[in-house]
Amino acid sequence: MAKFTLKMLRAKANVTQKEAAKMVGVSESTWVNWERQKSFPDVPKIREIEAAFGVPYDEIIFFDASHGLTVNGK
Repeated sequence: MAKFTLKMLRAKANVTQKEAAKMVGVSESTWVNWERQKSFPDVPKIREIEAAFGVPYDEIIFFDASHGLTVNGK
């Protein structure tokens, strides 16, 4: 099973961030924040993303494995 980031889904669909945002009913800045992993879509928007890009939730990477983790240098 393939895994896709939001940016990968958008590139695969050959749409801009503005177009992707419109497809799921959010502002361009909201989409940009999702791609940059600064925020996370709520369940209704996740469903919109699934429908717009034809990909189930479990194939979408919203945060990379190291998101928000820090390493103590001691």
